[in-house]
Amino acid sequence: MKKNILLSSILFIAFLISSCSDVLDRPELNNMIDDTYWRNETDLRLFANDFYINYFVGYNSAWGVAYAPLRGYYFSDDFSNANVQSNFESNIPASRGSTSETPDMLTQYAGPNWNFAWVRKSNLFIDRIENVSKSKISEEAYKHWMGVARFFKGFEYHRLVSVFGDVPYYEASFDASDHDQMYKDRTPRKEVMDHVYDDLMFAFENVRLNDGDNVLNRYIVAGFISRIMLFEGTWQKYHYNDQARAKKYLELAVAAGDFVINSGKYDITSNFRSLFGSQDLKGNKEMLMYRHYDAAQSVTHHVASYSNGYESQIPSANLSLAKSFICVDGQPYKLSTVKNADSLNIRNMVKTRDPRFEATFQSVPKVQSATLLYASKFIDRTGPTYWNSGNIPAIYASNTNTNDAPVMRYSEVLLNWIEAKAELATMGGAAVTQTDINNSINKIRNRPLDAEAIAKGVQKTAPMSLASLPDDPDRESDVSALIWEIRRERRMEFVFEYSRLLDIKRWKKIKYMSATQYPDNLLGLWINIKEELPAQLASEKVGLLRVRKADGTIVTYNGKNGDEMVGFYMIEKGADRQTFDDRVYLAPIGKAQIDQYKDKGYTLTQTPGWN
Repeated sequence: MKKNILLSSILFIAFLISSCSDVLDRPELNNMIDDTYWRNETDLRLFANDFYINYFVGYNSAWGVAYAPLRGYYFSDDFSNANVQSNFESNIPASRGSTSETPDMLTQYAGPNWNFAWVRKSNLFIDRIENVSKSKISEEAYKHWMGVARFFKGFEYHRLVSVFGDVPYYEASFDASDHDQMYKDRTPRKEVMDHVYDDLMFAFENVRLNDGDNVLNRYIVAGFISRIMLFEGTWQKYHYNDQARAKKYLELAVAAGDFVINSGKYDITSNFRSLFGSQDLKGNKEMLMYRHYDAAQSVTHHVASYSNGYESQIPSANLSLAKSFICVDGQPYKLSTVKNADSLNIRNMVKTRDPRFEATFQSVPKVQSATLLYASKFIDRTGPTYWNSGNIPAIYASNTNTNDAPVMRYSEVLLNWIEAKAELATMGGAAVTQTDINNSINKIRNRPLDAEAIAKGVQKTAPMSLASLPDDPDRESDVSALIWEIRRERRMEFVFEYSRLLDIKRWKKIKYMSATQYPDNLLGLWINIKEELPAQLASEKVGLLRVRKADGTIVTYNGKNGDEMVGFYMIEKGADRQTFDDRVYLAPIGKAQIDQYKDKGYTLTQTPGWN
């Protein structure tokens, strides 16, 4: 019965706010809303539920890939594919507009299309709470729901800004006949993000501490604030050198992290793999929020099936990513004293690297991966054992997977928090202390190991000590040793999740995507083909199968030199993407959108560098 009521309510809401056909999808007059709908908290809750699929996507659903780990987040310097690497956008698209309310994602920018449907929807929500519901609910309820609505608006504008930079800012709903509003030009990024800051601050101060199980509350709001404000604070620092805004945003990221940490509600108590392959994350102390899947309710996904060892992974994790994993003594491999730390063979790396390496990747090379390094992070330990059985259970195959998806993890809050503190310290803020490190990075490194990891010889990584930070020879001179190591922790923690492309964008390090500058992007781990993958020494691989020796010498398989095929695996036909420049930090607007403005007598400014 409850399910039917929810479905009916969502259909009713969809009818009331059906979007116009304008490709720009600007906010429109919503006078179709029957104001008797907004009579109580139940109505507000049902309307808010519609936002969840857009912002708390998890593993998406069915065959959906937008914002899904592994399947949506695969464009970064961590992952490579066979042949030529996927190029950055090089031309202004014919159209960039969308009217869909289904989650959409521009993979090259890790964010949404030029689509203001969700802005319009959040403005509608704010308007109805203020002008209809306010007199019908308590003051506490009014503040809570206004905080929820403003959180969603801030979240959406953050995502739009992360893709396009300047975007039109709409303070409120307006009549569709108001062309000055409908066709307003882009608002400067700094103004938009100041509005976002205000919205998030209001949500932080007013959303309830508890509004039910696994629904938006102040702790979840704080978790996302730590993400959003870290992103924008570091963007303002590294792209614009706007120290004032950087401090303002980063200080809110720290405050949000403090709130979650000091609550005592969350902890790191589960082994890494169980966070992604569990059939039920309820009660897991690392989860601020998760998405539950249930075949009986026809709520399933396909991310586990692409982690089962049978399905292909294109692109796949490359040598650049693998090298970044720290050794168990807390040192990068070039400095480590761990036995065989410099042997970049998968079997050695499983034993010598941070436990997240073993938990993320299969322990043998797999031809189903373009780099032979196959990720099984998003599946439980049992799933990959079926890969060669010919009878893979539904929960590990097709789009019928039901393992739960983390939406906001405590470890992310900790890493957002410690990075924000470290960045503030470079701008005159308080220095990071060993206690800060113990409460964040070292807490994560002390995560429990599961039985399978222990059986393979995996060990916990040594705690980080501020007094003896690694001086990684690969560290770039413009990054302190502490910030470099914090960035390493993020890279290990969030493989195939939302983070990496957005991280290198905000750090102004998009150059990492160039395999010409960073050749490890086109390599896999060290391998002895004859011993580890003898079936690859086949006639069809003559001239294609290649390895690179430690001295840079390339050996190509000729049908007779199998014994010489020992070295770093070279991605088959691997080639660098086209040359790119700094304009790819932000996306261009489509020609159709610019022309539509022009047809109405208005100007829509193109993204800098794309004129």
